[in-house]
Amino acid sequence: EATVDIDVKSKSSQPHWYERYVQPCVAELLGSALFIFIGCLSVVEDAEDAGRLQPALAHGLALGLTVAILGDI
Repeated sequence: EATVDIDVKSKSSQPHWYERYVQPCVAELLGSALFIFIGCLSVVEDAEDAGRLQPALAHGLALGLTVAILGDI
């Protein structure tokens, strides 16, 4: 009968410094950049028929996309 010893390193309950400090800052930077970039692009060629609806929808969709992508962080 053969037995195999496997050393299992238990993960510490503390997250890595990258996950704790860098990842949230990068997510905030990317989310803000996406939100501002799409919002500004929505009014570059403002259609007269759309009025205030076009920038509002663009900002709403950008915010929803940002939350969907970066919400776990």
